[in-house]
Amino acid sequence: MSGNKKETYVYGSLKERFTVEWKIFALAFVFILIADNIGQIKIPVGKGMFILFPIFYAIILGVLSGPQVLKIADSKHVKAASRLVVVGICPFIAKLGITAGANIDTILQSGPVLLFHGFGNLLGPLLALPVAILLGMKREAIGSCHSINREYHMALINNIYGPDSAEARGSLSIYIVGGMVGTIYFGLMASVVGMTGLFHPQALGLASGVGAGIMMASSSASLCAIYPEWADTISAMASVGETIAGITGMYITMLIAIPMTDRLYRFLEPKLGKITLKNKEKKETV
Repeated sequence: MSGNKKETYVYGSLKERFTVEWKIFALAFVFILIADNIGQIKIPVGKGMFILFPIFYAIILGVLSGPQVLKIADSKHVKAASRLVVVGICPFIAKLGITAGANIDTILQSGPVLLFHGFGNLLGPLLALPVAILLGMKREAIGSCHSINREYHMALINNIYGPDSAEARGSLSIYIVGGMVGTIYFGLMASVVGMTGLFHPQALGLASGVGAGIMMASSSASLCAIYPEWADTISAMASVGETIAGITGMYITMLIAIPMTDRLYRFLEPKLGKITLKNKEKKETV
């Protein structure tokens, strides 16, 4: 592979790409077979439960095969694979459009609660971005804090800032962490909130649909275990919430969340970044 291809990973044909990057595709295929055969693992926690999904095992296998652990894949393969992330999430984006079309009646008939459901995600950047800056993150914080960073969020960030940008790296990191930890967190959080009895099961079901299928499945399964008599309603409301969040969420993220997070970063970083810099200097002097 020439020096230019090492930088751009652009090939003259698909055959040439497979010839150079065959190990990436072989590893991905093996990881899919292993993760799919393990399947879901449901672990009861009190009245609820949390679920380990196949994506969790696939990510763990990917980390273990990397250059820092087993060294099955080297840094060259890691960089090449990062370029394929957008390609990999394209089927999910297409599925989102198909789901929207199939549920168009539900969307048109939904009330203001469903239509404004996606605006709840705007609270995330306000809470997470200051913490990320204080922890020393730079523009990666924009990508990591603007949303829950699932497939269509990553597609938007890659399209706006570019696949090699700091924002894209931040978005990808939260996507990976979310796949590993997010499902467990959502399942536990749904169990804790559900057992308080403060919210109606129908509202909890709707809140489970945040635009991430695996997280919706984890939280709704926990709620169904706590409220078995409301299981059908919880599942239905979670599906509707998921559909609405996926559709309105894309526009809310593109038109509001990303610009808001970018401007908020420009406002906060000069102020909070000084605190982080002072702490680093103190540690270095000690």
